[in-house]
Amino acid sequence: MTSVSPTSPVTADDLELIVRLAIRTLGEAPDDAWGRTAGELDWDCWETAEHLADDFFAYAVQLGPAAPPQNHYVPFAARQTRPGAPHQSIYADRAAGPAGLLQVLEASGALLVAMVRTADPGLRAYHPMGLADPEGWAAMGLVEALAHTHDLAAGLGLDWRPPAGVCARALHRLFPDAPRDTDPWPTLLWATGRGTLPGRPRRTEWRWHAAPAD
Repeated sequence: MTSVSPTSPVTADDLELIVRLAIRTLGEAPDDAWGRTAGELDWDCWETAEHLADDFFAYAVQLGPAAPPQNHYVPFAARQTRPGAPHQSIYADRAAGPAGLLQVLEASGALLVAMVRTADPGLRAYHPMGLADPEGWAAMGLVEALAHTHDLAAGLGLDWRPPAGVCARALHRLFPDAPRDTDPWPTLLWATGRGTLPGRPRRTEWRWHAAPAD
């Protein structure tokens, strides 16, 4: 099989793969572990998984209107469950337990995958870090999944090391200032303020470039 270049576009297939791997990994967590803090975040693992599901949902619906919003998110109502918790529209029914939470996460991921696959490549929709095309939304969903599954794995005591090629393509699309001569996964963690690279200070602030280069 022909390998995919690290500078190739991010695709819906990339996102679908990472969602599937994330669900498989998170499914190994004990049911009583979801109240633990997610890595270095201020949220617990349940809240973080809901936040990731909400990211997928929010990104998908930006691609939905015939005239996508150019200066705001589609105005779904959002709320917090406690001070310091994420603001979001999507919540899992706690009575459904961790299995239900992962089903919500998987379904929201599938929604974004489907929207990226069917959207006109010329479409542009608002994100605070730039008007993004469908590839940009796929890449942003990909980085959300990669980084937050890292946070969740740290809190849940799981191993998470995603494929290097997918990480490289996400870096190429969203982080043009990131080094290209380092291992893509540690580099993506560095780019999102979650790790260090030799000779480079750890990032305390970061942003990606949502708009396409052209």
